[in-house]
Amino acid sequence: MSIKKFSTKELVEELSKREGVETIIAEPYENKELKMNGPAIIIKVID
Repeated sequence: MSIKKFSTKELVEELSKREGVETIIAEPYENKELKMNGPAIIIKVID
């Protein structure tokens, strides 16, 4: 099964359940600042 069949919403929901994944949500018009020490991969999803 190809992951291309899944929506971005479904992929993000599944990834957020995985060990080692932290989800930070910025509500509409809310500013957030992120500071991190690597190694890290940051994926910005605007939905």
